[in-house]
Amino acid sequence: MPRLFTALEIPRDAALSLSLLRGGLPGARWLDVENYHITLRFIGDVDCPTADEVISAFDRIDRSSFPLSLSGMGSFGSKKPHSIWAGVSPSPELMALQAEIERICQRIGLSPDPRRFSPHVTLARLRNARLSDVVSYLSGRGDFRTDSFDVGRFVVMSSRDSVGGGPYLVEEAYPLGWRNSAPSLSSSTWQPSRSN
Repeated sequence: MPRLFTALEIPRDAALSLSLLRGGLPGARWLDVENYHITLRFIGDVDCPTADEVISAFDRIDRSSFPLSLSGMGSFGSKKPHSIWAGVSPSPELMALQAEIERICQRIGLSPDPRRFSPHVTLARLRNARLSDVVSYLSGRGDFRTDSFDVGRFVVMSSRDSVGGGPYLVEEAYPLGWRNSAPSLSSSTWQPSRSN
């Protein structure tokens, strides 16, 4: 069973800006550009009936599209960094969407997410990277910023066991700004995407 999570996709122009940050850090394993995303809520390994229930419940979310931009960079793991990320500019609309998704997940019976929501785009996983190299890498890129882009939908994605993240597949998409006027990407019974 694949792991499921909700996310925002990164549009092409912003992804291109992020891709220019790749390189120059020993021990970094850079994510493929097509795997960039902002995780809203990790759902995890769930059975098909639970996945069906989650996917159906998200259909009731009725929110407007909103602008978003990426800014700043950082790392997770203070003394032993394990990943590099790009930050997300503050957005009340993003926080409200994430909070609604969290409420729905808990209503269905999923455990509350133990981590505080900290929106970001993971760029690289680190293995045996020296703290001094990470600090040096980040110090030259702290003013990173993208143009604003419109968030027109959120998605449920799946991931398979792999090293370093990805490939991620869109299982279902939920438009923002217009209520249920587009056909669903999948049938009413959830089926995992097939990889080629």
